[in-house]
Amino acid sequence: MKKLIGAAMMALVAGAVQAQDTQVALDRIDRDAAKNAELAKSIWTFAEVGYLETKSSALLQKQLKDAGFKIEAGVAGIPTAFTATWGSGGPVIGVLGEFDALPGINQADVPTRQPVPGKSAGHACGHHLFGVASASAAIAVKDWLQKTGAKGTIRFYGTPAEEGGAGKVYLVRDGLFKDVDIALHWHPGSENSADIETTNANKSGKFRFKGVSAHAAGAPERGRSALDGVEAMNMMANMMREHLPQESRMHYVITSGGSTPNVVPDYAEVFYYMRNPDPEIVRDSFDRLVKASEGAALGTGTTVEHEVIHGINSLLPNRYLQNIVHANMTKVGGVKYSAADTAFAQKLLPSLDTKRTLAEATQIDPLSESHGAGSTDVGDVSYTVPTAGFSTATWVPGTAAHSWQAVAAGGTPIGFQGMQNAAKILALTAIELYQNPDHIVAAKAEFDQRRGPNFVYKSLLGDRKPPLDYRVNKTPGGE
Repeated sequence: MKKLIGAAMMALVAGAVQAQDTQVALDRIDRDAAKNAELAKSIWTFAEVGYLETKSSALLQKQLKDAGFKIEAGVAGIPTAFTATWGSGGPVIGVLGEFDALPGINQADVPTRQPVPGKSAGHACGHHLFGVASASAAIAVKDWLQKTGAKGTIRFYGTPAEEGGAGKVYLVRDGLFKDVDIALHWHPGSENSADIETTNANKSGKFRFKGVSAHAAGAPERGRSALDGVEAMNMMANMMREHLPQESRMHYVITSGGSTPNVVPDYAEVFYYMRNPDPEIVRDSFDRLVKASEGAALGTGTTVEHEVIHGINSLLPNRYLQNIVHANMTKVGGVKYSAADTAFAQKLLPSLDTKRTLAEATQIDPLSESHGAGSTDVGDVSYTVPTAGFSTATWVPGTAAHSWQAVAAGGTPIGFQGMQNAAKILALTAIELYQNPDHIVAAKAEFDQRRGPNFVYKSLLGDRKPPLDYRVNKTPGGE
């Protein structure tokens, strides 16, 4: 009995010491709150799109460099991608950080629809918060490693162009995660959850048709409409939907269709996404889409070429790691609104068409399994190293990603509070992994089991180089 009591007391003392140690990291995140909010608001204002996030990347690099991290910029052939490393030896824990905005949507930081004149993009997915929280967590973990003398390396990955550019895939392909034991990530959202989640694999491509221009009234017989090629392809693709697996998703947007009705357009472009949980089905479906484009060109007297823009694998979950993340999320708690936050949210709520309540921002969702219909290039990381993630309530409950409401809340203290919570969850999780190497062993065992004994990583991108200009208008004569 005495031995049992003694062991229990030792465990309590050890737990108290660990809690005291982690306070160093939490205090650093709290101390940096104002600076983090300022940094996130700057990136929110820049709203730079994929592979063009020059100022956003530079700000994050400076924050980490000033904190003592070694910066390696321009990794994987991408000017805005970088790593920031502190420490030596193992375990090596990687923290992912994004910072690209979405084109075609923008909004002021107010609770009613108010686009910003002259602005062509916005942080409708909250990546301005993502990168800053992850960097703040990495700095806090560095402080903990430094104070405790614990062995290990913390590495921040500055990963651009998540929105359709597959930035992380190029980092994976270049072997930048080979020495990493565990990778952690998070994402802005309208709730606090750490689900054991899978996602869809996704492959996208731009199909560019070329024809012959002519006067649409005076000499139509001399023209061959590139837009006809696009429309014929779209018609065949929509008929193809019936014959795709039920879980598949296909969507497109015509990015160039001509300038005026009285000129037969000699150039047109359509941008397609193809999704399914199984990457092999995505490969096959995309190949069928290519054949549809070739048939459309043949039938309209035009020519077509396509460029694969991005390809990402589905997310491989890790239950063991998600349990640890969820426990730390529960310790940190949800987002607590101030009176000003509540007033903002109440004005925003009518535009959401939701039955969700503001109280949900304070709550932690139960740990559960789910499948997300969207896609993320974190998927390729998760097939390379055991990976865990979560989301915090950086938006008003009920807000959809890629909406003006997400842009609005993300530029206010509502978003900044969720960001601070995310930084703490990341830091606590990383520290727990350093303190308990058995966690890493168990996570790797599950990782190996889920991948299977004969797993060979394959990128859906093939050997293409990063599409650094995929957000640049390629219409002839365009800017």
